[in-house]
Amino acid sequence: MNEHTDADQDSRLEAATRVYAVMRHLVLESDDRRGEVAEALGMSFGRSKALRALAAGPMRMSELTAKLTTDKPYTTLIVDDLERRGLVVRSVHPEDRRSKIVTVTAAGTAAAAVAEEILARPPARMLALDAEELAALERTIAKL
Repeated sequence: MNEHTDADQDSRLEAATRVYAVMRHLVLESDDRRGEVAEALGMSFGRSKALRALAAGPMRMSELTAKLTTDKPYTTLIVDDLERRGLVVRSVHPEDRRSKIVTVTAAGTAAAAVAEEILARPPARMLALDAEELAALERTIAKL
């Protein structure tokens, strides 16, 4: 009976791997949303990622570094650029003068919204599915 279980697990792993490969291709490769965001905003996708994170609320530089999974010097370069563009401002943290808080500006909020609009748009291949297929996909993905 253990052999059947192992075979079943192998089969499920293979199926999950195939499905994930299709999902990954659909989201990351078939529509170059990252490139579209970079072009629309005139900045790297990494900078737009920082801007979108900051649009959710002000953050310490250390929090932004952790969110972006970068190092401190690179986060500083990103924030310097976003600040030059008028998309964010830095200020001293009110409770810890050694710490800086980064806050998005109105222009930064608008740019982040453009990025989110592009990233939220479903791929054309998904829009080609009929209502029943979309409902089944939605039910399945809701379980994840």
